[in-house]
Amino acid sequence: MIAHLKGDIIKKTEKGIIINTGNIGYFVFTTKIFLPAVMENEEVELFIHSHIKEGIFELYGFTQYEELILFQKLISVNGIGPKAGMEILSIDTNKVISAILSEDEAFICKVPGIGKKTAQRLIIDLKDKVTTEKLESTHSPESEVQTDIMDALMKLGYNRNQIRRSLSAVPKEIVKVEEVITYFLKNF
Repeated sequence: MIAHLKGDIIKKTEKGIIINTGNIGYFVFTTKIFLPAVMENEEVELFIHSHIKEGIFELYGFTQYEELILFQKLISVNGIGPKAGMEILSIDTNKVISAILSEDEAFICKVPGIGKKTAQRLIIDLKDKVTTEKLESTHSPESEVQTDIMDALMKLGYNRNQIRRSLSAVPKEIVKVEEVITYFLKNF
């Protein structure tokens, strides 16, 4: 089973990427959020879920281990396969967790292919399996600022990995979104 891949993106498609690692190209399905953030010839590192069933061998990739764990919990629910799991994770992960914990069926039903019964089953099956710890840690004010900065810079054409690497070099006293973006644009 493949659990992790690191390599260069040799091709982007609508549903994923082909990643070259050790002179072997693997097609990896990714979320719709991930795709715009990366470019061909860029190095990526992904946690992988290997899906093997009846002659099918597919790889699903996630930048964070926590996303992989949530994906595996989602596909453990009867009626939710890997493709539906990826559609769910193409929404903000925190919003998905929040919808499960608050039993917000309507929000979950917005996902293509998820009906009311499947949404109810998902809530019942996962309500006790997801915790607010992840939600709180990623909803801290600092992380909301980071998300705003990331979104703004990606709209300007920068890729996610380039932004992450550069933001670590921004002086700690610069904390406001506008100031960080200005610093980034002047220095990187």
